[in-house]
Amino acid sequence: MSYHGSSATPRTVRDVVFVDGVRTPFGRAGEKGIYAGTRADDLMVKCIRELLRRNPTLPAARIDEVAVAATTQTGDQGLTLGRTAALLAGLPRTVPGFAIDRMCAGAMTAVTTTASGIGFGAYDVVIAGGVEHMGNHPMGSGADPNPRFMSERLVDPAALNMGNTAENLHDRFPAITKERTDAYAVASQDRLAAAYARGQIQPDLVPVATLKPGQGWTLNSVDEPPRPGTTLEDLAALRTPFRAHGRVTAGNAAGLNDGATAAVLASSEAAAELGLPVKMRLVSYAYAGVEPEVMGIGPVPATEKALKNAGLTIEDIGLFEINEAFAVQVLSFLDHFGISDDDPRVNRYGGAIAVGHPLASSGVRLMNQLARQFEEDPSVRYGITTMCIGLGMGATVIWENPRHSKYTGYSAAADDAHEAITAATTEGAAA
Repeated sequence: MSYHGSSATPRTVRDVVFVDGVRTPFGRAGEKGIYAGTRADDLMVKCIRELLRRNPTLPAARIDEVAVAATTQTGDQGLTLGRTAALLAGLPRTVPGFAIDRMCAGAMTAVTTTASGIGFGAYDVVIAGGVEHMGNHPMGSGADPNPRFMSERLVDPAALNMGNTAENLHDRFPAITKERTDAYAVASQDRLAAAYARGQIQPDLVPVATLKPGQGWTLNSVDEPPRPGTTLEDLAALRTPFRAHGRVTAGNAAGLNDGATAAVLASSEAAAELGLPVKMRLVSYAYAGVEPEVMGIGPVPATEKALKNAGLTIEDIGLFEINEAFAVQVLSFLDHFGISDDDPRVNRYGGAIAVGHPLASSGVRLMNQLARQFEEDPSVRYGITTMCIGLGMGATVIWENPRHSKYTGYSAAADDAHEAITAATTEGAAA
């Protein structure tokens, strides 16, 4: 390999590991939501500070980049959010940052983009995540789609309304009935409620104190959107706002939400040096485009591409974290790969229909949940995080479980060292 005609040593791609991830509780968008009056960038700062608190062996000065995604990059989500959030969080001024946008897959793209830099050797440790305050910035707020999209029929008009694209997906796959999507939505609520009862969600949450006029301070430590106890009868009574006698409702789709997520990624060498835990190893990732008017099918070609890149098949995947923008979108993925609606490998802790989907932040939520499931189930070697993306795209990341017997990367020894150092640091602080 040569660069500009001169000899150079070929670069070796380094292993990239997921060290840790956190998120704020997700809130309902709007004046009555828990984050009404709270800034988006402050939510992001909470996540960055919590990552440093939880990983005391990571010096802030060793962070090489902060990548933060937001779909609407204006106001409190503007001004190169990765850099401003890093400064607000108290990171050294030597730590750079940038903002990124791939709509719903914003945080996922922040992860894969910085992971590529780690693999190439440009970074050792990064923070990547996303935030969306849909109360402050409603979906599409301030957007000005080029009129050529319509006048030249470049896309179907439905492509600019996500609910309409979900109705189109129902048209394309008539076997996915409203009854099936409602049943899936009820199961999502039930699985999330069960995960909360088992304490599987709470460890990833960063409590956020908020101040509302006339109400004083409130400490928010749980997600606001879930509706435990939802029944099929409840969902059957909901209206179909995107089409008369349609199939998509507020009950079988994710809501409008506020929230932030962040993760630490590192090279395996840096993780070993710093005594950082390893929760997952990045195996492969892929993005793919589809017809914008049926954007929900995007995870299918993205997953096929990621599997091919990794030399794996769908049968190798033991856990799936699929973002539930719409139930029909998840079911179209499952049907394509021959997976049953109630397969226990899929969204064990529930999904966005229950917990919420603050657009650009959701990718890291999927990763957090997959990492925790890896910890609980060492028998699973590979897992997938995948999601559909507005304007007709899909994204998939494949991860490996460091606790699996065939895993050969760095993991267990560093995990033990990290726990010992963390315990010593905590005891010292208490003393």
